[in-house]
Amino acid sequence: MKQAILLFCIMFFCTSVAFSGQGRLDLKSQAVMVLNTENNHIIYDKNSDEILPIASITKLMTAMVILDANLPFHEKITIDAADVDKLKNTTSRLVVGTSYPRYELLRLALMSSENRAAAALGRTYPGGIQAFVNAMNKKALALKMVSSHFVEPTGLSSHNVSTARDLAKLVMASNDYATIRDFSTTSQHKISPENKKHQLQFVNSNSLVRSQNWEIDVSKTGYLHEAGRCLVMQANITGKSIAIILLNSSGKNTRIADANRVKKWMESSQYRKQV
Repeated sequence: MKQAILLFCIMFFCTSVAFSGQGRLDLKSQAVMVLNTENNHIIYDKNSDEILPIASITKLMTAMVILDANLPFHEKITIDAADVDKLKNTTSRLVVGTSYPRYELLRLALMSSENRAAAALGRTYPGGIQAFVNAMNKKALALKMVSSHFVEPTGLSSHNVSTARDLAKLVMASNDYATIRDFSTTSQHKISPENKKHQLQFVNSNSLVRSQNWEIDVSKTGYLHEAGRCLVMQANITGKSIAIILLNSSGKNTRIADANRVKKWMESSQYRKQV
C-alpha cells in the first residue's frame, strides 16, 4: 500500500511539473527526441545528436538482425558458458546448460532485457558472434543510423553507442516487425526450462506497458552506469504515432516521468495551440 501511494505521489509530481513557465515541454533526460512518425515532424529535440552509450536499447537491433535472418523460431538454443556476462557480472536465471526455443530467448531479451538470452541469440547466429555484430552495423547503415556503432548484442558494453536521432530511426524500423511489437510490449511471461518442473516468470522492464493510460507499440529500456537509464518507445498519443527517445536519465523514475510529461503535454491545450 505504501509503495502504491509513493508511486502515485511521484507520478503526480512529475506530471505536474511537465511544463516550463512559458508552457513549453521540459524534460530531464540528457538527450531526447520526440517525433511524429507519420510525418517525421520533430516535436521535441534535446541534444539529439550527442553520441552516447545506449545499454540494452541495443536489443532492438539484435532482434531485427535475428528476424531478418529468418532463423528457425522453434529451434532449441542451449545457454552456454560463453553467454555469461563477464563484463558487468550481471546475473541471469537462464542457467548454463538449459535450452529454450529461439523465439523464447527473443521475447525475454526484448521484454525483460535478458542479457544471457541476447548473448545466446548472437552467438548462435550463422557465422558466429562476429558475423552477428557485422550484421548489426550493416543494418544500422541501411537505416541511415550514421552516428551508431555496435560491438556486441546485449548492450552491456558502453561501446555500443548511438544518438537520440538515430534511435528514433531504430524504433520506427522496429515497429515494422510484428514480433518486436508483440514481444517488446508483453507485460509478463512464464517459461519452463527444459527438463525442469518449475516455471520462471519474467516481467517487462518498462512499467508503462502495464498502464491503461498508454497505447505502446514498441518498447525497450536500458541501463548501464555509463549510459544512465534509457527508454525508447513508439506509442499512440492523441491519435498520432509518436517515437519517444530518452537517454541518460538520472534516478530510477526520471525516464518514466519524462515519458509521462510528453504524453501529458501532447494532450494539453498548450500543445494543441502550437499544432
